[in-house]
Amino acid sequence: MGRGQELYQRAREIIPGGTQLLSKRPEMWLPGLWPSYYDRAEGCEVWDLDGNHYYDMSIMGVGANVLGYAFEEVDQAAKAAVDRAGMCTLNAPEEVELAEKLLMLHPWAGMVRYAKSGGEAMAMAVRIARAYTQKDTVLVCGYHGWHDWYLSANLMKGDPLAEVHLKGLAPLGVPKGLAGTNLTFHYNEIDAFRDLVEKNDGKIAAVIMEPIRNDDPKPGYLEEIRKITREKHIVLIFDEITAGFRLCAGGSHLALGVSPDIAVFAKAVANGYPVSAIIGIRDVMEAAQDTFISSTFWTERVSFAAAVAAIGCYQKYHVDRHQKRIGIKVQEGWKEKAGKAGVSIHISGILPLSHFEFAYEKPLAYKTYFTQEMLSEGFLAATGLYVSLAHTDGIVEKYLGAVGRVFGKIAEINRKEEDICDYLKGDICHAGFERLN
Repeated sequence: MGRGQELYQRAREIIPGGTQLLSKRPEMWLPGLWPSYYDRAEGCEVWDLDGNHYYDMSIMGVGANVLGYAFEEVDQAAKAAVDRAGMCTLNAPEEVELAEKLLMLHPWAGMVRYAKSGGEAMAMAVRIARAYTQKDTVLVCGYHGWHDWYLSANLMKGDPLAEVHLKGLAPLGVPKGLAGTNLTFHYNEIDAFRDLVEKNDGKIAAVIMEPIRNDDPKPGYLEEIRKITREKHIVLIFDEITAGFRLCAGGSHLALGVSPDIAVFAKAVANGYPVSAIIGIRDVMEAAQDTFISSTFWTERVSFAAAVAAIGCYQKYHVDRHQKRIGIKVQEGWKEKAGKAGVSIHISGILPLSHFEFAYEKPLAYKTYFTQEMLSEGFLAATGLYVSLAHTDGIVEKYLGAVGRVFGKIAEINRKEEDICDYLKGDICHAGFERLN
């Protein structure tokens, strides 16, 4: 057991769930063997507490580090802000500069508010929409955080949120009176969406969705949702927390050609510094003045400075072009290596957020084995890759070489008709929220 796992065992005793984020739990990756903690990181390279070196070919700070870790130009802007004081009684001018930059990228929008995390930014967007429309019901598609407004969907019968993103999200602690205020719909199913709108006509404050995540929208799908929400005077909110700054500089909706009433950003907007932005049309956003929305650390200077620099770097280095090119290289590499080894996988996801899954009876066991063997090859890797500017052709070629070797091992296990579980050094990874014992 390495120092990272030892520290994690201590953490489980004093931190509920062991970590602050479900996606960073070792059980989601390689139970008992995942390095768990980092000492330092640079580019897409990571050193754990034992000094072991890895290339991060997984989710790059859960999608936050689109430029790579410790990106000098962004970090220098943040350090300069620290030197001039990160907090003060007066406001930081960078918050105005960032707002102007975001509005320049999104000409349809007129105003901006900030928070620190994606989840709270989504909660703010929903509050603004409800304040503007003076209605309560929201229709949702995709994952939008942990707050009561979202988890209230699971107060209804079954596990509705499992069908739109993540299973096992129990709504314990969510007031039962919120049941029925959050109703789910499925991506690319426009007829079912129409039916849901008609069934709740006159009650809907907002339609909240990710414009794109794993699949491209069907032709006309987003346009029809935009048409319906306009006709019904419903606020359309695009959650750009995951997709934003992947397909272009700004929201993915710019590339898709459909503008919402509100768009929400976090993750990649500041390359790892904590800031989120809620942008929207002026009439809707001004409702934020009629409902109390305020928090001290939303005014902190360092993250504003980092975000301004990060957006500038994203544009200067044409990061969207790099993400597309590397995404193609990775997806074609997965296909080629799997075909050569005779391993069955299904590839999906937009190019900057590529995924594959094993097409076998125990896909999670195969995923765990893949992560286990890739770790021994020197890669933090599962069945997905968030592309960053730091993922060079040379690093990707090393990665695909290791993928080919691990696929070869899997093919040999399958050829012998042996159980993949017999080759695991620990337990099978988790796929959703599970309470830790």
